[in-house]
Amino acid sequence: MDYKNLIIEYCNKIGLDTIGFTECREFTELIPFYEYRKEKSLENEFEEKSIELRINPKHYMTEGKTIISIAFPYAYDFDYDESSCFSKYTMGLDYHIVIKKYLNSICSFITSLGGKSMAFVDNNTLPERYIACLSGIGFIGKNNMLITKKYGSYVFLGEIITDLNINISKGHENHLETINLFKECGECSICLNSCPTKAINNNIRNSNICLSYITQKKHIEDIWVNKLEGRIFGCDSCQKFCPFNKKTNLSKIEEFKPYNFMKNADIEELIYLDNKNFKEKYNLTASAWRGKSLLQRNALLRYFYLGKKDDININKINSPYVKDYYYRLLKSKEI
Repeated sequence: MDYKNLIIEYCNKIGLDTIGFTECREFTELIPFYEYRKEKSLENEFEEKSIELRINPKHYMTEGKTIISIAFPYAYDFDYDESSCFSKYTMGLDYHIVIKKYLNSICSFITSLGGKSMAFVDNNTLPERYIACLSGIGFIGKNNMLITKKYGSYVFLGEIITDLNINISKGHENHLETINLFKECGECSICLNSCPTKAINNNIRNSNICLSYITQKKHIEDIWVNKLEGRIFGCDSCQKFCPFNKKTNLSKIEEFKPYNFMKNADIEELIYLDNKNFKEKYNLTASAWRGKSLLQRNALLRYFYLGKKDDININKINSPYVKDYYYRLLKSKEI
Protein backbone atom coordinates (compact mmCIF):
# COMPACT_ATOMS: atom_id res chain seq x y z
CA MET A 1 0.00 0.00 0.00
CA ASP A 2 1.26 3.48 -0.89
CA TYR A 3 0.94 4.95 2.62
CA LYS A 4 2.87 8.08 1.73
CA ASN A 5 0.60 9.32 -1.05
CA LEU A 6 -2.53 8.27 0.83
CA ILE A 7 -1.46 10.40 3.81
CA ILE A 8 -0.50 13.33 1.59
CA GLU A 9 -3.86 13.13 -0.20
CA TYR A 10 -5.70 13.06 3.13
CA CYS A 11 -3.72 16.07 4.41
CA ASN A 12 -4.49 17.96 1.20
CA LYS A 13 -8.16 17.09 1.64
CA ILE A 14 -8.26 18.75 5.08
CA GLY A 15 -6.37 21.83 3.88
CA LEU A 16 -2.72 21.00 4.58
CA ASP A 17 -0.21 21.17 1.75
CA THR A 18 3.26 21.16 3.35
CA ILE A 19 4.01 17.61 4.49
CA GLY A 20 7.24 15.65 4.71
CA PHE A 21 8.53 12.31 5.96
CA THR A 22 11.76 11.16 7.57
CA GLU A 23 12.98 8.03 9.31
CA CYS A 24 12.21 7.67 13.02
CA ARG A 25 15.70 7.12 14.39
CA GLU A 26 18.21 8.41 16.88
CA PHE A 27 19.58 11.74 15.67
CA THR A 28 23.04 11.12 17.10
CA GLU A 29 24.54 13.78 14.86
CA LEU A 30 22.87 16.39 17.09
CA ILE A 31 24.77 15.33 20.23
CA PRO A 32 27.72 17.77 19.73
CA PHE A 33 25.25 20.61 19.09
CA TYR A 34 23.30 19.96 22.29
CA GLU A 35 26.49 19.41 24.29
CA TYR A 36 27.82 22.74 23.07
CA ARG A 37 24.59 24.53 24.08
CA LYS A 38 24.74 22.92 27.51
CA GLU A 39 28.42 23.74 27.99
CA LYS A 40 27.89 27.39 26.99
CA SER A 41 24.68 27.75 29.09
CA LEU A 42 22.65 28.51 25.98
CA GLU A 43 19.68 26.36 27.03
CA ASN A 44 16.65 28.13 28.46
CA GLU A 45 14.18 26.96 31.06
CA PHE A 46 11.67 25.71 28.47
CA GLU A 47 14.08 23.26 26.84
CA GLU A 48 14.41 19.57 27.64
CA LYS A 49 17.65 19.10 29.58
CA SER A 50 18.22 15.45 28.66
CA ILE A 51 20.20 15.13 25.44
CA GLU A 52 19.31 11.43 25.27
CA LEU A 53 15.61 12.27 25.15
CA ARG A 54 16.12 15.05 22.62
CA ILE A 55 17.87 12.86 20.08
CA ASN A 56 15.75 9.71 20.43
CA PRO A 57 12.10 9.96 19.30
CA LYS A 58 11.68 6.25 19.98
CA HIS A 59 11.26 6.95 23.69
CA TYR A 60 7.74 7.97 22.67
CA MET A 61 7.09 4.96 20.46
CA THR A 62 9.60 2.12 20.39
CA GLU A 63 8.04 0.65 17.26
CA GLY A 64 8.06 4.00 15.44
CA LYS A 65 9.41 3.81 11.88
CA THR A 66 8.49 7.15 10.30
CA ILE A 67 8.06 10.73 11.46
CA ILE A 68 5.59 12.85 9.53
CA SER A 69 6.36 16.57 9.70
CA ILE A 70 3.66 19.09 8.83
CA ALA A 71 3.85 22.88 8.54
CA PHE A 72 0.79 24.92 9.54
CA PRO A 73 0.86 28.47 8.09
CA TYR A 74 -0.48 31.16 10.40
CA ALA A 75 0.05 34.53 8.67
CA TYR A 76 -3.53 35.52 7.87
CA ASP A 77 -5.22 38.47 6.19
CA PHE A 78 -3.52 41.42 7.85
CA ASP A 79 -0.37 43.45 7.36
CA TYR A 80 2.22 43.54 10.09
CA ASP A 81 1.48 46.48 12.36
CA GLU A 82 4.67 48.15 13.54
CA SER A 83 2.92 49.23 16.73
CA SER A 84 1.62 45.73 17.48
CA CYS A 85 2.78 44.49 20.86
CA PHE A 86 1.87 40.85 20.26
CA SER A 87 3.74 38.51 17.94
CA LYS A 88 1.86 37.36 14.83
CA TYR A 89 1.69 33.78 16.04
CA THR A 90 -0.44 34.75 19.04
CA MET A 91 -3.14 36.64 17.12
CA GLY A 92 -5.61 33.81 16.54
CA LEU A 93 -6.80 30.77 18.44
CA ASP A 94 -4.07 29.00 20.43
CA TYR A 95 -2.12 26.94 17.90
CA HIS A 96 -1.82 24.00 20.29
CA ILE A 97 -5.58 23.52 20.09
CA VAL A 98 -5.77 24.03 16.34
CA ILE A 99 -2.86 21.80 15.35
CA LYS A 100 -3.80 19.01 17.74
CA LYS A 101 -7.23 18.86 16.09
CA TYR A 102 -5.66 18.40 12.65
CA LEU A 103 -3.09 15.89 13.85
CA ASN A 104 -5.70 13.81 15.66
CA SER A 105 -7.67 13.65 12.42
CA ILE A 106 -4.59 12.42 10.55
CA CYS A 107 -3.89 9.87 13.29
CA SER A 108 -7.43 8.54 12.90
CA PHE A 109 -6.79 8.17 9.18
CA ILE A 110 -3.54 6.28 9.91
CA THR A 111 -5.52 3.96 12.19
CA SER A 112 -7.86 3.26 9.27
CA LEU A 113 -4.78 2.21 7.30
CA GLY A 114 -3.88 -0.27 10.02
CA GLY A 115 -1.12 1.82 11.60
CA LYS A 116 -0.36 3.18 15.05
CA SER A 117 0.54 6.82 15.60
CA MET A 118 1.23 9.55 18.14
CA ALA A 119 0.80 13.31 17.56
CA PHE A 120 3.02 16.10 18.88
CA VAL A 121 2.60 19.85 19.11
CA ASP A 122 5.35 21.99 20.58
CA ASN A 123 5.56 20.51 24.09
CA ASN A 124 7.84 17.59 23.35
CA THR A 125 11.50 16.60 23.11
CA LEU A 126 11.63 16.28 19.32
CA PRO A 127 14.12 18.44 17.38
CA GLU A 128 11.20 19.76 15.34
CA ARG A 129 12.95 22.14 12.96
CA TYR A 130 15.68 19.62 12.22
CA ILE A 131 13.07 16.94 11.52
CA ALA A 132 11.19 19.34 9.25
CA CYS A 133 14.40 20.07 7.38
CA LEU A 134 15.21 16.38 6.98
CA SER A 135 11.63 15.85 5.78
CA GLY A 136 12.13 18.34 2.97
CA ILE A 137 9.45 20.84 3.94
CA GLY A 138 11.89 23.69 4.46
CA PHE A 139 15.37 24.80 5.48
CA ILE A 140 16.78 26.29 8.66
CA GLY A 141 17.75 29.93 8.20
CA LYS A 142 20.36 32.02 9.95
CA ASN A 143 17.66 33.16 12.38
CA ASN A 144 17.25 29.49 13.42
CA MET A 145 13.72 29.43 12.02
CA LEU A 146 12.34 26.76 9.71
CA ILE A 147 11.65 28.53 6.40
CA THR A 148 9.28 27.05 3.83
CA LYS A 149 9.10 27.98 0.16
CA LYS A 150 5.39 28.78 0.21
CA TYR A 151 4.83 30.31 3.65
CA GLY A 152 8.26 31.56 4.69
CA SER A 153 8.91 31.14 8.40
CA TYR A 154 5.35 31.95 9.42
CA VAL A 155 4.53 28.33 10.19
CA PHE A 156 3.91 26.16 13.21
CA LEU A 157 5.23 22.62 13.15
CA GLY A 158 3.48 19.42 14.13
CA GLU A 159 4.73 15.85 14.05
CA ILE A 160 3.29 12.37 13.95
CA ILE A 161 5.29 9.26 14.77
CA THR A 162 3.88 6.14 13.16
CA ASP A 163 4.80 2.49 12.92
CA LEU A 164 3.95 2.53 9.21
CA ASN A 165 7.01 1.93 7.07
CA ILE A 166 6.76 4.84 4.63
CA ASN A 167 9.04 5.28 1.65
CA ILE A 168 11.29 8.29 2.28
CA SER A 169 12.13 10.47 -0.71
CA LYS A 170 15.79 10.63 -1.55
CA GLY A 171 17.42 14.03 -1.53
CA HIS A 172 16.33 15.15 1.93
CA GLU A 173 19.04 13.37 3.91
CA ASN A 174 20.64 16.68 4.87
CA HIS A 175 23.51 16.33 7.28
CA LEU A 176 23.87 18.85 10.07
CA GLU A 177 27.06 20.27 8.56
CA THR A 178 25.23 21.06 5.32
CA ILE A 179 22.28 22.63 7.13
CA ASN A 180 24.61 24.87 9.14
CA LEU A 181 26.10 26.34 5.98
CA PHE A 182 22.86 28.33 5.54
CA LYS A 183 23.41 28.18 1.80
CA GLU A 184 19.84 29.28 1.06
CA CYS A 185 20.44 32.50 3.01
CA GLY A 186 23.67 33.18 1.16
CA GLU A 187 25.37 36.41 2.19
CA CYS A 188 22.17 37.91 3.60
CA SER A 189 22.48 38.99 7.24
CA ILE A 190 19.27 41.02 7.64
CA CYS A 191 17.96 38.87 10.50
CA LEU A 192 21.28 39.09 12.35
CA ASN A 193 21.33 42.86 12.04
CA SER A 194 17.67 43.28 13.00
CA CYS A 195 17.82 41.18 16.18
CA PRO A 196 17.48 43.77 19.00
CA THR A 197 19.69 41.84 21.44
CA LYS A 198 21.99 40.00 19.00
CA ALA A 199 20.56 36.71 20.27
CA ILE A 200 21.43 35.39 16.83
CA ASN A 201 24.80 35.89 15.16
CA ASN A 202 27.09 33.93 12.89
CA ASN A 203 28.27 31.56 15.60
CA ILE A 204 25.72 31.41 18.43
CA ARG A 205 21.95 31.24 18.86
CA ASN A 206 21.37 32.39 22.44
CA SER A 207 17.68 31.94 23.22
CA ASN A 208 18.25 33.29 26.75
CA ILE A 209 18.49 36.84 25.43
CA CYS A 210 15.87 36.48 22.68
CA LEU A 211 13.16 39.05 23.39
CA SER A 212 10.44 36.50 22.69
CA TYR A 213 11.83 34.45 25.56
CA ILE A 214 12.29 37.53 27.77
CA THR A 215 8.59 38.41 27.43
CA GLN A 216 7.74 34.95 28.76
CA LYS A 217 10.07 34.85 31.77
CA LYS A 218 8.45 35.02 35.18
CA HIS A 219 11.17 37.32 36.45
CA ILE A 220 13.09 39.72 34.25
CA GLU A 221 15.81 42.23 35.03
CA ASP A 222 15.25 45.98 34.75
CA ILE A 223 17.69 46.26 31.84
CA TRP A 224 15.15 44.58 29.57
CA VAL A 225 12.38 47.16 30.02
CA ASN A 226 13.68 49.55 27.37
CA LYS A 227 15.05 46.77 25.17
CA LEU A 228 11.59 45.22 24.98
CA GLU A 229 10.39 48.45 23.35
CA GLY A 230 6.83 47.82 24.48
CA ARG A 231 6.56 44.22 23.38
CA ILE A 232 3.98 42.31 25.41
CA PHE A 233 4.39 38.80 24.06
CA GLY A 234 6.86 37.51 21.51
CA CYS A 235 9.17 39.21 19.02
CA ASP A 236 9.00 39.09 15.23
CA SER A 237 12.06 41.18 14.37
CA CYS A 238 14.08 38.41 12.70
CA GLN A 239 11.02 37.33 10.71
CA LYS A 240 9.43 40.57 9.56
CA PHE A 241 12.55 41.73 7.71
CA CYS A 242 13.45 38.33 6.24
CA PRO A 243 13.37 38.36 2.40
CA PHE A 244 11.79 34.90 2.42
CA ASN A 245 8.76 36.39 4.19
CA LYS A 246 8.15 39.19 1.69
CA LYS A 247 5.89 37.32 -0.72
CA THR A 248 4.55 34.43 1.28
CA ASN A 249 1.14 32.83 0.81
CA LEU A 250 -1.40 33.58 3.49
CA SER A 251 -2.89 30.94 5.73
CA LYS A 252 -6.29 29.50 4.94
CA ILE A 253 -6.69 27.96 8.38
CA GLU A 254 -9.75 29.76 9.69
CA GLU A 255 -8.84 29.35 13.36
CA PHE A 256 -5.72 31.49 12.88
CA LYS A 257 -7.74 34.53 11.82
CA PRO A 258 -6.61 37.32 14.19
CA TYR A 259 -8.89 38.45 16.97
CA ASN A 260 -9.60 42.19 16.92
CA PHE A 261 -8.61 42.51 20.57
CA MET A 262 -5.19 41.13 19.68
CA LYS A 263 -4.67 43.27 16.58
CA ASN A 264 -5.72 46.39 18.47
CA ALA A 265 -4.53 45.64 21.98
CA ASP A 266 -6.08 47.66 24.80
CA ILE A 267 -3.05 48.23 27.01
CA GLU A 268 -5.04 49.77 29.84
CA GLU A 269 -7.34 46.74 29.89
CA LEU A 270 -4.29 44.49 30.03
CA ILE A 271 -2.71 46.34 32.95
CA TYR A 272 -5.89 46.01 35.01
CA LEU A 273 -6.87 42.65 33.53
CA ASP A 274 -9.45 40.73 35.55
CA ASN A 275 -10.12 37.01 35.53
CA LYS A 276 -13.30 37.37 33.45
CA ASN A 277 -11.63 39.17 30.54
CA PHE A 278 -8.62 36.91 30.72
CA LYS A 279 -10.70 33.73 30.48
CA GLU A 280 -13.08 35.06 27.82
CA LYS A 281 -10.46 36.67 25.59
CA TYR A 282 -6.74 36.24 26.07
CA ASN A 283 -6.97 32.68 27.35
CA LEU A 284 -8.04 31.71 23.84
CA THR A 285 -4.60 32.60 22.50
CA ALA A 286 -1.07 31.24 22.79
CA SER A 287 -0.09 34.31 24.80
CA ALA A 288 -1.98 33.02 27.84
CA TRP A 289 0.08 29.97 28.74
CA ARG A 290 2.28 31.88 31.20
CA GLY A 291 -0.74 33.30 33.01
CA LYS A 292 -2.71 36.51 33.45
CA SER A 293 -0.20 38.31 35.67
CA LEU A 294 2.56 38.04 33.09
CA LEU A 295 0.44 39.82 30.48
CA GLN A 296 -0.37 42.48 33.06
CA ARG A 297 3.29 42.91 33.91
CA ASN A 298 4.34 43.27 30.29
CA ALA A 299 1.57 45.81 29.63
CA LEU A 300 2.85 47.71 32.67
CA LEU A 301 6.39 47.61 31.24
CA ARG A 302 5.03 49.02 27.99
CA TYR A 303 3.59 52.02 29.87
CA PHE A 304 6.93 52.61 31.58
CA TYR A 305 8.74 52.36 28.25
CA LEU A 306 6.33 54.87 26.68
CA GLY A 307 6.81 57.28 29.59
CA LYS A 308 3.24 56.82 30.81
CA LYS A 309 3.99 55.53 34.29
CA ASP A 310 2.08 58.46 35.84
CA ASP A 311 -1.08 57.22 34.12
CA ILE A 312 -1.02 53.96 36.07
CA ASN A 313 -3.52 53.60 38.92
CA ILE A 314 -1.75 51.19 41.24
CA ASN A 315 -4.94 50.68 43.27
CA LYS A 316 -6.65 49.09 40.24
CA ILE A 317 -3.96 46.46 39.80
CA ASN A 318 -5.22 43.20 41.29
CA SER A 319 -1.95 41.25 41.28
CA PRO A 320 0.64 41.54 44.10
CA TYR A 321 3.21 40.23 41.61
CA VAL A 322 2.50 43.09 39.18
CA LYS A 323 2.42 45.65 41.99
CA ASP A 324 5.89 44.52 43.05
CA TYR A 325 7.12 45.20 39.54
CA TYR A 326 5.53 48.66 39.58
CA TYR A 327 7.32 49.70 42.78
CA ARG A 328 10.57 48.14 41.62
CA LEU A 329 10.45 49.97 38.31
CA LEU A 330 9.82 53.29 40.06
CA LYS A 331 13.20 52.88 41.76
CA SER A 332 15.02 51.53 38.72
CA LYS A 333 17.92 53.46 37.23
CA GLU A 334 17.63 51.54 33.97
CA ILE A 335 14.45 53.28 32.79
